[in-house]
Amino acid sequence: MTTKWPMVKLNDVLRLDLDRVSVDSGRSYPMVGVLSFGRGLFDREPIEDGKTSYKYFYHLKANHIVMSQLFGWEGALALSSEKFAGKYLSPQFPTFITDETKLHREFLGWFIRRPIFWENLGSRASGMGDRRRTLNPEALFACEIPLPPLAEQQRIMAKIDQLATKIAEARSLRRQAAEEAEAFITAVHVSLAGGRFRKLGDILQLKEYGVPVRLDQQYPQVGMKGFGGGLFSKPAISGTQTTYRNFNRLFDGALVLSQVKGWEGAVAVCDSSFSGRFVSPEYRTFSCVAAEATPDYLATLARTQWFWGQLKHATRGVGARRERTRPEQFLSLVIPMPDVRRQTSGTNIFREVGALKRWQAETSAKLNALLPSILDKAFKGEL
Repeated sequence: MTTKWPMVKLNDVLRLDLDRVSVDSGRSYPMVGVLSFGRGLFDREPIEDGKTSYKYFYHLKANHIVMSQLFGWEGALALSSEKFAGKYLSPQFPTFITDETKLHREFLGWFIRRPIFWENLGSRASGMGDRRRTLNPEALFACEIPLPPLAEQQRIMAKIDQLATKIAEARSLRRQAAEEAEAFITAVHVSLAGGRFRKLGDILQLKEYGVPVRLDQQYPQVGMKGFGGGLFSKPAISGTQTTYRNFNRLFDGALVLSQVKGWEGAVAVCDSSFSGRFVSPEYRTFSCVAAEATPDYLATLARTQWFWGQLKHATRGVGARRERTRPEQFLSLVIPMPDVRRQTSGTNIFREVGALKRWQAETSAKLNALLPSILDKAFKGEL
């Protein structure tokens, strides 16, 4: 540490402030939750007419600091504000206030957004497994914070605010550029089609190589990321390590659809590097009908948000409980589709835009790493 500030336990500068309100069956309660990874508070669905198993809620004030007992270890801590004052939290979200004669709450607010702090807090959680780890106020109180004088805290906060604003502006520009790239790809696709529409069932056919699982065999696995992330290799498993009776074997040029998450972009075209490897029966494979589409064009189309939107409309259900995307639903989609000659020129355009999007993704990763780096320097006295 460049500057030697005293380290104090949060117990010395922070205290519980629980404003309990008994649940009244005749009232409506606007509820608040805490997002993980330092993303702040958010409005939840209100609880109407006291329809809850809780006997009481916590009444939220503008100057509160809120911690999720279930997910504080992954950054579910946040400062309240006037926007959330007067709303309610379940008893799983204890509230605290700082001793303003020693510690500015905004200084603490930046401190609790550091991943290294979440790790420290998580080491004090009780329970086994990520979804059973529970924090109590004592775990938070036991954590330490470097404590410079109030004037120095103010200087550091002002500097962090200034830099964070610039980072937010850069992120906004990057998001805008990404949206424009997506819109451009969609416009090119529709323009190339020139009013030519095809049902996917006229372009693709279900083609699967089902392989019975044998206990004495090894099966190199493939998974698929959502949001156009594509296929990726997984370790091989033996027949004794699965409950599936059959796997599907991939082949070069296959369009692979995840029945479970296809509607959020888990769709991709298999290349030679994954050919011959295995996926679960939840992954359905399709081949191109001759003279209707090329695998390269379908691969670029499968990576677009526009195509995922079509899949979402074809899949029944809402949110995380959305039903599986069945092959018959998938093949019934009617979309604008260029002829093969135009698909080739479109593929070349999409490759160039894809290179731009990859650069944008790299830039985004660097921007995401900036704020943690700034906070690390700030609390070492190097800012």
